[in-house]
Amino acid sequence: MHELAEMFEPQAAAKGLSFVFEPQGALPAQVRADEKRLRQILINLLGNALKFTASGSVTLRVRHAREIAQIEVQDSGPGLSETELQRIFEPFTRGSTRATGAVPGAGLGLTIAKMLTELMGGELSARSAADRGSVFAVRLFLPALHEQGLPRGRPALPRRGYAGARRRLLLVDNEAADRQLLVDLLQPLGFELQSAASGHEALALFAGAYRPDAVLMDLAMPGIDGWETLRRLRALGLAELPVAVVSANAFEKGQENELGITAADFITKPVRHAELLDWLGQRLRLSWSSQAASRAALPAETLTALHEALRLGHYRGVLRQLDALARLAPERQHFIDRLRELARQFQFEAMAQLLNRECHP
Repeated sequence: MHELAEMFEPQAAAKGLSFVFEPQGALPAQVRADEKRLRQILINLLGNALKFTASGSVTLRVRHAREIAQIEVQDSGPGLSETELQRIFEPFTRGSTRATGAVPGAGLGLTIAKMLTELMGGELSARSAADRGSVFAVRLFLPALHEQGLPRGRPALPRRGYAGARRRLLLVDNEAADRQLLVDLLQPLGFELQSAASGHEALALFAGAYRPDAVLMDLAMPGIDGWETLRRLRALGLAELPVAVVSANAFEKGQENELGITAADFITKPVRHAELLDWLGQRLRLSWSSQAASRAALPAETLTALHEALRLGHYRGVLRQLDALARLAPERQHFIDRLRELARQFQFEAMAQLLNRECHP
């Protein structure tokens, strides 16, 4: 649960939202459960809450008593009408995107979360009201494990950055949502990221002399799959390039291959935050830090002008100052793109909150 909170906190901050993790009472160190499915349920719920919340907060709340876990994801989003609430778990049903500017997805995330919860013998419910936010509650039988010597999955200190030169990572996956999840996880830690939506795109980057420090490669992609992409990379003389296979197909983990990919280089989706960071730390010899990655400062004069444009609600003035920031601080392009996205939605208050977090972390 701590790991999930650490995964989503920077994503919330990037939108100007507050992320609150509330463990209530004593929680067992470990419980017996299908970890992969439980993670998928909570990732779907938290991702949905962040997507449809334009300002305010998202809260992850958990308590455990008498072997029952009650986990809630609460947001301050637009909420749901009574009609929407009755149909929210039906396939291809999407909550309202009013006032958020969120791009609607396929409408399956909540359906899958409910299906998985029920397969695990639990319940997933929702309560909401228009303009008052929503709460999605998971109730599951998760018996505590009391055996001595159980492994602890959490590092002693949270990993929020690393020392030394910035490392470049190439993310190769045809699913935009999966690429974005990795971007949201890794960029706040200080990694320089490049994405490719296919094996052909990845090979084109290498043909143009792009050289990352490591590659995260999906397997099931149209055109040439991940294995063939790796074969072609090895043929280019990149046999020493660290590669992690990031795939939902766990059956291929540990199978023999001629590319030097071992079971330790195979990370199963949904990606476990700690497992991926463990791999990066080992293969890139990183020295992790509990402090956020250092970031290039934004020019103070332009920030002042941007704050003034936001205060006045001057849309064109906001865009002009964002263009100026992009010229003066190109290394902060990802952050500026976030601001530009909020500006297109006229979310000036959220922009101001995000800038305040940036200037006064």
